[in-house]
Amino acid sequence: MAKGSVPSVFIDGESGTTGLQILERLQALPGIALRSLPAERRKDPIAKRDLYAEVDAVVLCLPDDAAKEAAALAEGLGAQAPKLLDASTAHRVNPDWVYGFAEMAPGQEAAIAGATRVSNPGCYPTGGIALLRPLIEAGIIPKDHPITVNAISGYSGGGKAMIATFEAPGHNAFELYGLGLEHKHLPELQLYSGLTRRPIFVPSVGDYRQGMLVSVPLHLDTLPGTPKPADLQAALEASYRRSSYVRVVPGNATDKLEPEGLNGSNLLELRVYGNEKRQQAVLVAKLDNLGKGASGAAVQNLGLMLGVDVAGRLEKAA
Repeated sequence: MAKGSVPSVFIDGESGTTGLQILERLQALPGIALRSLPAERRKDPIAKRDLYAEVDAVVLCLPDDAAKEAAALAEGLGAQAPKLLDASTAHRVNPDWVYGFAEMAPGQEAAIAGATRVSNPGCYPTGGIALLRPLIEAGIIPKDHPITVNAISGYSGGGKAMIATFEAPGHNAFELYGLGLEHKHLPELQLYSGLTRRPIFVPSVGDYRQGMLVSVPLHLDTLPGTPKPADLQAALEASYRRSSYVRVVPGNATDKLEPEGLNGSNLLELRVYGNEKRQQAVLVAKLDNLGKGASGAAVQNLGLMLGVDVAGRLEKAA
């Protein structure tokens, strides 16, 4: 390592929901040295610039505009610039940044490992892309096919404001939102799934802290060759058979899926539910919105970027 024998990391925005989760996970890694600023200096641009120049990597857990400013600050350091991992949505469709979904495509893990700028994926798109991209690449779903993605997340996905709302007396048990059909995760969901037609995305939030289900309904008789549910299952299995964190699990018609079972992990489970007689199917992704959907993926990406083995250490710290 150019800056030290043990790679060092600064989490810019470590007091936020995602930042705290990343901090907990990194504290369990002996191969990474964590750096920080005193609370009173965290908004001091000079102190931040100096620390950026000292560390090997910076994780940006900031609002979009602040993340863009931080990226510009790092770029201004030239040869002293750290590697950047951005947890905001600011750079997710920027071609100059590598998208940090390691299992998305062959070569993606290597691209992340060799990158100086990586954008951490959003929680909802992680599930949607994982379900759709293999089927589109296999030609089962046409790129211009009309797709609807439905999802429910725990309220931690909305950050401090939503957490405060749902942990206060008198809150709603369930909310459907994003009904202007302009959710900020849509651009990356469309781009990295491979769709040329903008999908409809309908997110919702439930009265529980974390955990997520993402589902995609399909009319199989509208797809080329009228594929069977088993064809969808086989395509997903072929895509992720070598993955440590993405699992394709058989779906049973009697299942009752709950969203919290993978909490605290970096796992992503994919299922296909189908009715061959009705020529219908539903694809479902299950993940922790703060794990593989945020902080777990961030630590996975940092491990690749810094050459640190994080296998077996992506569970949330106790």
